[in-house]
Amino acid sequence: MKLILIRHGKTQGNLSGRYIGCRTDEDLCREGIEGLTGREYPAADKVFSSPMRRCVQTAGILYPGMPVQVVDALRECDFGDFENKNYAELNGRADYQAWIDSDGEMPFPGGESRKEFSERCISAFRETVDGLEDGSYAFVVHGGTIMAIMEAFAKPQGSYYDFQARNGEGYILNSGGGYEKLP
Repeated sequence: MKLILIRHGKTQGNLSGRYIGCRTDEDLCREGIEGLTGREYPAADKVFSSPMRRCVQTAGILYPGMPVQVVDALRECDFGDFENKNYAELNGRADYQAWIDSDGEMPFPGGESRKEFSERCISAFRETVDGLEDGSYAFVVHGGTIMAIMEAFAKPQGSYYDFQARNGEGYILNSGGGYEKLP
């Protein structure tokens, strides 16, 4: 089985360096659409997506004409009070500094912790994959979602931040856990 994990295309929030989680449902920006077109992605027998518009739109561009099955629990992290803010807007806030000092382990104020987020994504991914037959399956999701899945299933193992993916990039995860970066 081949599991293709693709981070959605760029949004205006990505261009502005904002924390865009599950509360801000942005469309892809022009640069995001242009960054996805003309690239070749592995073929898929079925396409899964986060419910966020940026992911559904990316799936439609990469796999035109294929139905997209939305998996709600694969949505991005709830960034709570940091949602739709960037470093410049958060810099100097005690709650932001505390979150940074925790290496991103403590919950976002009013949002999820990385542990809660990762457990949600891993559980949803496992449930989705368990029902699949041998084949190739694309998951168009978020950078954090990819990092959580890869940290849990990739071999050789790595930490959460080892698996960062830029917009439109990602990994191919094989059923045995071996992986490669998307070309």
